Amino acid sequence: AVKMSAPTMEERKACWGARDELWQCLDRHAEDSTKCEELRLAFEARCPQQWVKYFDKRRDFLKYKKKLEKEGYHPPEAAGKS
Repeated sequence: AVKMSAPTMEERKACWGARDELWQCLDRHAEDSTKCEELRLAFEARCPQQWVKYFDKRRDFLKYKKKLEKEGYHPPEAAGKS
């Protein structure tokens, strides 16, 4: 059932909870999504489609940011030259 209306508070909490569980799982398993398949399905089932897209982008961004903080920023032209 596709609901176009805004999610209720309960639905939002369910979505955020599912997202947090999925993200914690991915953190524990070094991003191995095969280990978190069920949580991924729960996340997709509990969240509106556009939220799933948004949170996926957000996670990629946060991972990228964390990587930069850990390794420092390397300009693209430095890549490949070791």
